[in-house]
Amino acid sequence: MMDKYFKYREHKTNFKTEIRGGTATFLTMAYILALNPMILSAGGFDKGSVFLATIIATAIGCGIMAFWARSWPVALSSGMGLNGFIGFVVCGALGYSPAEALGAVFVAGVLFVIASVTPLRAWIINSIPKSLKLGIGAGIGMFLAVIGFQIMGLSVNDDSPTLIKLGSLKDLFVLFGLAALVTMIVLDRLNVKGSIIISMVFWTAASWIFIPAEAQNANFSAFQGVFSLSLPEMKHFMTFDLSKALSAGMMTVVFTLFFVDIFDSMGTLVSVANVAGKTDNKGKVKDIDKALLADSVATVAGAMVGTSTVTSYVESGAGVKEGGRTGMVPLVVGVLFIFCIFLSPLFLAIPKQVDGAALIFVALLFVKNIVDIDWKDISETAPAIICMLAMPLTYSISNGIALAFVGYALIKIFTGKFSSISPAMWVVAVLSGINLAIYS
Repeated sequence: MMDKYFKYREHKTNFKTEIRGGTATFLTMAYILALNPMILSAGGFDKGSVFLATIIATAIGCGIMAFWARSWPVALSSGMGLNGFIGFVVCGALGYSPAEALGAVFVAGVLFVIASVTPLRAWIINSIPKSLKLGIGAGIGMFLAVIGFQIMGLSVNDDSPTLIKLGSLKDLFVLFGLAALVTMIVLDRLNVKGSIIISMVFWTAASWIFIPAEAQNANFSAFQGVFSLSLPEMKHFMTFDLSKALSAGMMTVVFTLFFVDIFDSMGTLVSVANVAGKTDNKGKVKDIDKALLADSVATVAGAMVGTSTVTSYVESGAGVKEGGRTGMVPLVVGVLFIFCIFLSPLFLAIPKQVDGAALIFVALLFVKNIVDIDWKDISETAPAIICMLAMPLTYSISNGIALAFVGYALIKIFTGKFSSISPAMWVVAVLSGINLAIYS
């Protein structure tokens, strides 16, 4: 039955290969079960609730991808970058409540659904220069790195003119976090599947053994067991508040969530399509509309169960490299996430310094895309660099995007390339300028 539904023979695969591909993808993205609760808890979310919501949202997203866009071996879960934006900026710096933030995620998801079923999606995607797309991705990586450094304790706030300084390397937790980061890099270089989760589990166990219990308790990372039959309460289920999401003050947040999600999803799907052989000789990606619709619907579902933007995971490439070619891959991932539902004591007791190491490692994967920017044309390079620097230095993804688009438009105008700016670029640049003028 599975053979007929997913058409294994047509995609030159089989049941065992798809299971292996799904397992490989799961191992490379399971770290989100530790990172998402930790990141969103910084904004007032309940960690246990986010842990359970992440599993449910992942299962829903993967199920939609498996049964709607069944030729796509792509898994989905709460996206890195936007969860940091929600936890540290929207709820942290801007002071919105978790319910209001989830309302913004819900609205952005609905907009993504609309864009996915209309020509709006193609109009937006095709109008934004490649350099800005790459700059936004790299900027999000640098933003994540700053958060990772702070969580790990590698950098701390300082009252001197430098604003920040190196943290204490005498702290055992910081040293264990650094060891976890090095381990991730080494394992990844050796092509070990699940390098992030393997390193996190190993160094967490090591910290429980070698760091005194009093320090563990003070760090909120004491060993509480591995299994628990008692599920966390879903405190954020269907609590999204649309009152602020539809207000003028929240427009920037909704726009950022929508904009980053649509480009992140598109970039991931195109990357996986190239590896999986889903592109024709003209470079057109087959069935991408179905995959994007699955992605957008998953975001709406995620907001309803209580987690940040759900998106396609580039880690799905691990499953594709193992031979996965159909929707059976995300189906396996969704089932394996459900199996983790009773492991909350394990994931929620991982030291934040080890979580920070994982965040920095993921940031490295985001930043490496800058190699594809056109470095010979400074009118393309400069706005991308502005975006990359503005996000971490202003502690805001939306500020980085706004400054990049305004800068791009101005540079093109004054270099005589006015006509090269697309209508969509004009719309985004003008809106970005207005946003900066009002909220800066």
